[in-house]
Amino acid sequence: MKILKILLLGGTADARQLADQLHLRGVHVIYSIAGLVRVPRLGCEVLVGGFTQFGGLERYLTDHNISLVVNATHPYALNMTNTAVRASKKVGVDCWRFLRPEWQIEAGDNWIYYENEDQLINALSRFQRPLLSAGQHSQEFIMSVAGLSSIDVVCWRTAVTPKFMLPDDVKWQKAIGPFNFESERAFIGDNHIDVIVSKNSGGKSTYAKLEVARKQSIPVLMHRRPITETASATYSSHDEIMDDIIDFSNKFCQKNQAQKGSTQQ
Repeated sequence: MKILKILLLGGTADARQLADQLHLRGVHVIYSIAGLVRVPRLGCEVLVGGFTQFGGLERYLTDHNISLVVNATHPYALNMTNTAVRASKKVGVDCWRFLRPEWQIEAGDNWIYYENEDQLINALSRFQRPLLSAGQHSQEFIMSVAGLSSIDVVCWRTAVTPKFMLPDDVKWQKAIGPFNFESERAFIGDNHIDVIVSKNSGGKSTYAKLEVARKQSIPVLMHRRPITETASATYSSHDEIMDDIIDFSNKFCQKNQAQKGSTQQ
């Protein structure tokens, strides 16, 4: 008899919440995380370090008899998202995507959208003290920004320590959300930030910087979300995906029981 196993691709607060709740409901969940920032303490099995160690995701799904893939990674996890969709299709299991809603522009916001680093560098050429808060960047990109004639100081904030030496005019800060309005206002004010670079991550954890930008009329260079391959189903509601996973689990178990009964007759 096949055992229900759900592979939950995580690394976000949404994913951790799903893993906790599913585990409490008795669902067999395997929580996968890169482990670059921190490894969460969960009741379910936690897989750290990706799937290369198993010969790739496709092989892992097959060898471990995964019944369903739930992708709750960051909205900008382009490579993992595309890999999950392709691997799931090849082995014949569904891949569901949880994608938190985008932030919406409000009155008083000055958002300038960009799609790639070349566009971002061009946009930054008009500013002096940017806050880079859109995650990891390459050494080439950081050097290009620091080398702009307009730049005085670059403030770069990430959760993971850079793997290369930074120029003197780049101030790096290790920081992990959630952030609140007062701390963001103090940080932005103390560093005389004149533009904020951000991903449209959604959620509450990193939203405070946008509230500060709105209050202080600071422009925001907003990275558009990437276009990814289409999952079997996409959700933006935590309750809806929870309900459907539980429904999937129940139907899976019912099918197993029916097959078990037919073999015993």
